[in-house]
Amino acid sequence: MKTLTLFKSLAIATSLAGALSASAWAQSAPAAAPGIGAGNAGGQMGPGAGGMRGMRFGQNNTPGWTLMTTQERTEHQAKMRAVKTYDECKLLQAEQHAAMQARAKEKGVTLNTPRQNGCDNMKVRGFIK
Repeated sequence: MKTLTLFKSLAIATSLAGALSASAWAQSAPAAAPGIGAGNAGGQMGPGAGGMRGMRFGQNNTPGWTLMTTQERTEHQAKMRAVKTYDECKLLQAEQHAAMQARAKEKGVTLNTPRQNGCDNMKVRGFIK
């Protein structure tokens, strides 16, 4: 009888732990930008993004992404979407990198280097001239 009670208690505790951890895990994902589904928390541009569908600005390709507030990320994305020329993009990118480099130095962390250059990608894909 004690074995059965122990087994039931263990089963209930395991089920409860699983349910709680699943809930906590789901809530730990980064917040998605407005109009973007939870599966695109990396910052894929949604409707009304000036024809740049598929361009992503996120943690993997934006140095200092984790050092920015949600508002700063949104503003940076909007500025990147608004550029019209490659030179304008590179200038904005250089300013952003310098600001994030200073913030990283202030916090004593190393700024990640993006795997690809966003301005080059935007030019190749025809989003900027």
